[in-house]
Amino acid sequence: MVHAAHPERWQKAASFAARCHQGQLRKDRQTPYIAHPFRVALTVRHVFGVDDEVALTAALLHDVIEDTTADYDDLRQQFGSEVADTVAALTKDMRLPEEDRERAYDRQLSVASWQTRLVKLADVYDNLYDSASESARAKSAQRAARAIACAGDEARLAAAVEIVNTLLRQNAALPPTRPEA
Repeated sequence: MVHAAHPERWQKAASFAARCHQGQLRKDRQTPYIAHPFRVALTVRHVFGVDDEVALTAALLHDVIEDTTADYDDLRQQFGSEVADTVAALTKDMRLPEEDRERAYDRQLSVASWQTRLVKLADVYDNLYDSASESARAKSAQRAARAIACAGDEARLAAAVEIVNTLLRQNAALPPTRPEA
């Protein structure tokens, strides 16, 4: 059971995220995008066993700054600074060239709150689990390895790191699939 100062915050975040991602689809062009943030939050709670309100709320909102018109100020006003800071730390600076952007992103994750790194682990877990093609699985595996490295030695992340590592090992054993069209 979640013992939180704002127990309704994650419920409000689910609705906010659904509105922000309305009309967006996953790469399969069939699945509504909102399924991903919902699965990330479910991963935090039910796969990793964490019921931290900030982590659950940020999991639902983790892509809204990067992929929608919502910004930091919107999140701060609706959900508070701690959640807004967590989501901001999960947001890549799209103004940078890709290689610089990825290095900067890894640096910001490495020094972010444990909740931020936990949500990132749940994000890569879901993307790895949801990858259909061999090329998508390879890219997801690379991102998962980077997220594990960014997790560091934080004790609260140890179980999540092991779960993601297990999925990585299982994923490596899967047979190749047809290339993406």
